[in-house]
Amino acid sequence: MNCNDWIAGFLASDPPRSKSLVVTIFGDAIVPHGGMVWLGSLIELLAPFGVNDRLLRTAVFRLAQEGWLGAQRDGRRASYAITPDAMARFVHAYRRIYAPPNVHWDGSWTLVLNGDGALNAAERAAVRKELLWEGYSVIAPGIMGHPAADGPALDELLKRLGVAGKLFVVQGKAMRQVSARPLSDLVADGWDVAAVAGGYSKFIAQFEPLLAALRASADAAAGVPPDADGCDQPLTPEQAFVVRTLLIHAYRRVQLHDPQLPVELLPTPWPGALAYELARQIYQQVYVAAEQHVDSALRREDAAAPRAEAAFFDRFGGLA
Repeated sequence: MNCNDWIAGFLASDPPRSKSLVVTIFGDAIVPHGGMVWLGSLIELLAPFGVNDRLLRTAVFRLAQEGWLGAQRDGRRASYAITPDAMARFVHAYRRIYAPPNVHWDGSWTLVLNGDGALNAAERAAVRKELLWEGYSVIAPGIMGHPAADGPALDELLKRLGVAGKLFVVQGKAMRQVSARPLSDLVADGWDVAAVAGGYSKFIAQFEPLLAALRASADAAAGVPPDADGCDQPLTPEQAFVVRTLLIHAYRRVQLHDPQLPVELLPTPWPGALAYELARQIYQQVYVAAEQHVDSALRREDAAAPRAEAAFFDRFGGLA
């Protein structure tokens, strides 16, 4: 298998949008190195994906307009960094991406209620949008719920939206003394689990051949007879970076649409678990060489650019 052909084929069949790709690269590669990058380094990192200078400038301009990035100038040079307000959202989102999908259910639901209409129309729309992104579902008019809510994340979200103290937030369980439908039935009513599973299955089909080739190459390099055809040539640091970025970009698109339901409420087998393990194993195969490319690109514009922080090596349960 020619891994360079795999990269070219992926980019041709499913080209990532420039703006979304910039977000992926910031979250996966820039944030661990301090969250700031000079434009020249960013141009170098985006070039292998076919993102030219004009497309990149448009993407970062729009992200700055939306409050995700802040720009600074030093003479003729420009740098971009995650804004303080956006950093908490980046950290939370990417913590989800690298964490194993093993949330368990204690039988309770977290409900967010706008019972007395304390929110205005703009606040209601913002809360609904953000809670849906966090995996909540509309249980009934004015009520959103989730069976495995992250309390601190919910508190941060409500504070960020300026609605802390304006909503009722409760936890509830089914009453054993009352004959009623099981609360687990709310999953079928509230979430399109089949669509999420389909996204994971597509991801698996795209990346399983790549993992087999990477493993075969590693076996051949170690003198072990491989079970499959490996990459024709070892990945260069730039190619490893491209693979790592495409991996996280594709996984992020599926995983951030996953409502993170407890395993007890999901179909068995759940393809999300296999997709996570696949992403973990590919990341393990390429992250060292990819980091060489990131370090090189960052230090070409800033010789003092920091190396990846210690938390980077905790991803996917710990990078070997």
